[in-house]
Amino acid sequence: MLREITLGQYYPVDSLIHRLDPRTKLLGTLVFLVSLFLSRSIWGYLLATAALAAVIRMSRVPFAYMVKGLKAVVILLLISVSFNLFLTSGEVLIQVWIFKITREGIRLAGFMAVRLIYLILGSTIMTLTTTPNALTDGLEKGLGCLNRVGVPVHEISMMMSIALRFIPILVEETDKIMKAQMARGADFESGNLIQRVKAMVPLLVPLFISAFRRATDLAMAMEARCYRGGEGRTKMKPLHYGSCDYKAYGLMLVYLTGSIILRYL
Repeated sequence: MLREITLGQYYPVDSLIHRLDPRTKLLGTLVFLVSLFLSRSIWGYLLATAALAAVIRMSRVPFAYMVKGLKAVVILLLISVSFNLFLTSGEVLIQVWIFKITREGIRLAGFMAVRLIYLILGSTIMTLTTTPNALTDGLEKGLGCLNRVGVPVHEISMMMSIALRFIPILVEETDKIMKAQMARGADFESGNLIQRVKAMVPLLVPLFISAFRRATDLAMAMEARCYRGGEGRTKMKPLHYGSCDYKAYGLMLVYLTGSIILRYL
């Protein structure tokens, strides 16, 4: 399960999506996420499906590699779908004891499941096709106007980049700790859900110690290199828009306009 978390990982391959400016990908991801909350009919989700399928194909990242990241949120998905399925009022189709399944509940649960899956896939595509350094530069450059009102854009971008970079590191560290404890007789697979959750508690102490140790090492390394934030710093690889980025912005505008039109039809 831990090895199947893909958020925060970078998949190196030469594709059109990989070559786009990180600011373009950040804005594209934001537009896609907004369109999911605008959609209220099947036509809006069909448009989102077509756009997502096109981006996945152009990214040249294997679809199976993206989908395996969904296994880590199956429990969250089931809880969300169950609440919408059984607690939505409307025309009752099936009733078992106090549980009622309504026509509106089925519709809302289906849309909620698709929305959650697409939210994860859309965010995953951005991290799989953008290096952490490029993501930091894109966030800092894209939100640079907020510096005028006192928002520490560089520090916020750096923290987000470090957090994303630490996800695969902590996953790998957790996997190593689990294997070490299983070699000493620990059992993480058998028993019901509550027993398996209790069995995971001994992992927390060594995992937190490892995380704090890595954070301390990173802070010392940054201080040793005289890191002092973004004031007056230059970039080794300055960001520049290309023709593909302007075309992508045009497609985003068309897509967002279509989503708004489909919402009110």
